[in-house]
Amino acid sequence: MAFIEEIDDIDAGPQRNMRSVFAHRPAVYTAWRQLLGAVTAEMDERRYELVTLAAAGSLRSSYCALAHGQVLLERHVSEAELLTLAVDPDSAPITQVEAAAMRLARKVVEDATSVSSEDIGELRELGLSDAEIFDIVAAAAARSFFSKTLDALGVQPDAGYAALAPELREALVTGRPIDDPH
Repeated sequence: MAFIEEIDDIDAGPQRNMRSVFAHRPAVYTAWRQLLGAVTAEMDERRYELVTLAAAGSLRSSYCALAHGQVLLERHVSEAELLTLAVDPDSAPITQVEAAAMRLARKVVEDATSVSSEDIGELRELGLSDAEIFDIVAAAAARSFFSKTLDALGVQPDAGYAALAPELREALVTGRPIDDPH
C-alpha cells in the first residue's frame, strides 16, 4: 500500500531518536521496514493505525503511541476522538470491526496465549477474512518488536511531540517521557 512510504516518513524525520539506535544495525532497520511493508500491503491504513495505537498503549510505548496517534490525528480522527481512543477506547466513536480489531491487538501484546477462538470468531462474524485477521495479529506482534526494542534501549519520543495538545500528550505518554532537547 502507498501509505507505507508515508509511515517511513514518520520514522525518517530529521531528529528521530530511534534512528540513532538503529544506526548500530542498519540491516535490522531494513528488515523492519520490509516486515512492516509486508504486514501493511493489504491492510486498510485507518485499521492499521488503530491497531497500532491499541498495541502501543498496551505496551506502554510512548514513542509509538505518539507517532501513530499523530497519524490518526492528521488523517483519520479529531483531537477529541483521539483522546477517547487513548483513554477509553471502549467508548470511542469507531465501528464494531475497529473496536474488535483494537481489542484483539491489545490481547496479542498483553498475552497472545489468551487469544481465543471466540476472539477470532467475533471478527469473522463482523465480516473479516482470515487474511484480514492475520494482518491485525501481525501488526500487533510487529509493534511489540519495535516498541520493545526502542523502550529497552531507552529511546525517548522526539521533542517535536511536545507540540501536541497537553491532554493528548498526557494520554499518549504512558511510558518514557518526551525528550527534552535542552
